[in-house]
Amino acid sequence: MSAERLRGRVASLPTRPGVYIMKDEAGHVIYVGKAASLRSRVRSYFGIQSSLDSPKTAQLVAHIADLEYIVTGSDAEALILENTLIKRHKPHYNVQLKDDKTYPYLKIDLADPFPRVYITRRMEKDGGRYFGPFASAGSVRKTLDLLKRLFPYRSCTKTITGDDPRPCLEYYIHRCVAPCVGLADREQYRKVIDDVIKFLEGRADQVLDDLRARMDEASERLEFERAAALRDQAHAVERVIQEQKEVSMRMVDEDIIAMARSRDEAHVQVFFVRAGKIIGRDHFVMQGVQGESDATVMGSFIKQYYHAASFVPSSILTSIIPDEKADIEAWLTSQRGGRVRIEAPLRGGKRRLVQMVAENAREGLAQARVSFMTDADALAHALDELGEHLELPRAPRRIECYDISNIQGTNAVGSMVVFEDGKPRRAHYRRFRIKTVPGPNDYAMMQEMLRRRFKHLAPPVSGVEGDGHAPAKAKEDESFGVLPDLVLIDGGRGHLAAAQEVLQEMGMAGLPVASIAKEREEIFVPQRTESILLPRSSPALHLVQRLRDEAHRFAITYHRNLRSEKGIRSVMDDVTGIGPKRKRMLLRRFGSVQAIREAPVEEVAAVPGMTLRLARKLKESL
Repeated sequence: MSAERLRGRVASLPTRPGVYIMKDEAGHVIYVGKAASLRSRVRSYFGIQSSLDSPKTAQLVAHIADLEYIVTGSDAEALILENTLIKRHKPHYNVQLKDDKTYPYLKIDLADPFPRVYITRRMEKDGGRYFGPFASAGSVRKTLDLLKRLFPYRSCTKTITGDDPRPCLEYYIHRCVAPCVGLADREQYRKVIDDVIKFLEGRADQVLDDLRARMDEASERLEFERAAALRDQAHAVERVIQEQKEVSMRMVDEDIIAMARSRDEAHVQVFFVRAGKIIGRDHFVMQGVQGESDATVMGSFIKQYYHAASFVPSSILTSIIPDEKADIEAWLTSQRGGRVRIEAPLRGGKRRLVQMVAENAREGLAQARVSFMTDADALAHALDELGEHLELPRAPRRIECYDISNIQGTNAVGSMVVFEDGKPRRAHYRRFRIKTVPGPNDYAMMQEMLRRRFKHLAPPVSGVEGDGHAPAKAKEDESFGVLPDLVLIDGGRGHLAAAQEVLQEMGMAGLPVASIAKEREEIFVPQRTESILLPRSSPALHLVQRLRDEAHRFAITYHRNLRSEKGIRSVMDDVTGIGPKRKRMLLRRFGSVQAIREAPVEEVAAVPGMTLRLARKLKESL
């Protein structure tokens, strides 16, 4: 469709709520969105400002070749339809749950006289009870294993008649009440299933009370073997309850959601609070988040997650208020059949809960990176792929990545991190304190660091494709004595040019070098005018990101330490009578200047070498 016809289509759009579907020249759906007014929302993409909003929006608009729309009766209907279409078409420019297949659930088929508890990927309106969705089959299997240890329901698929000649092994290890041989009738078996349902709903305390009551009844009837089995089951449930953290005196049901972002993915943690206790958690990954706001990513997750959820709580706590909050709340209220509120608490216990979940999200994101870094096959593939994209003579077995950290040129430091065979070689990490650059000049700082690093290596005799061994004079430093297969610079094309200049003057112009810019994860290489954009799911991109992030972490940690040392010196060294020995004793006793500031003067005076007069003088200066 021509640009003129496309603009005409946009101008003729209705002002009613609905869903718009954008397609490329091949007819593939590349974006699905909802709008309270279709005409206003879609027209905003083609305004002068829209292309300036983000590179992602500019790319989307450049690829739009056709446009369709569906009018809905309300914003809530549009939201539901948007979720359905995103799930069906998986548009490239939408923020989506990664690997958004059909997520697993736990199902209890209540139509069966002797229900089983099993995994399913389809949630239907068939009278059964569903719990989920879970992020993966591994997550749901862990829950299923826990349930089987706690509750003796059957795991077989046979038809129960009660006439089997003998029970299976599970009966003898107290994992089943054996309805197959008539040792438990339909009513007795249903009590087991009711306990499972209560436990999954977060009512474990009620399960424990019921078990204790049935244990007492069995004892009174002199059924000591049955009483002992119920006692053991009650103890197992009690241990699980003790592990569940109580977070509220109110018997509240709520989900707590927080996320941590990398460049193009977001790791989302969901903690489930039932009856005031955290009963479990799960994690999900959103992809395609680059260029999107946190509020947009959070809104996309909430819509896609609860579109398939078997239960919607009355309260959802989030680390950030999502886009379209009012519409999402109205939709969730209709899903639940009761009021649902979304809030991002700013203080108090709820805020601390959200911060705890956010910390778990950050840890989960870090662990996801670590798990990738421990897979030897994945790392080998990533190195081969990186070598191909950068057109290197061989896979870069040793990669050195460099970064600069400073605040307006003060306390400027540089970092060199080393990965060998795709894994950190921490013994070869090096830090540089910038000495010759007086002001904020990242290029000059990078050049100083590279000169100091590569002065340890003599120019290679036959190019850089040698065996990687150090010349004799470089043996005094194990890290500096090894020639890298790739030098990676944290920065853009200007940083790359600065690095090339240093390598050229030091006789190492043939050494492979590249830079990576944060904005769009563009990789720049010499002699190539266009940047390299690796696929978002590329193992090579994940490896490069890991290198860049590690170099940044290493640099900024050193920078903070220097600032801290300088702060301690500037405060305590100005106090007459506080010399190096007394300062050392004070810091050994209190740990920080802040702790000294907050300590009683008598406690400061009690430090060896201090007097009450000197302690008062120090406290006044602080």
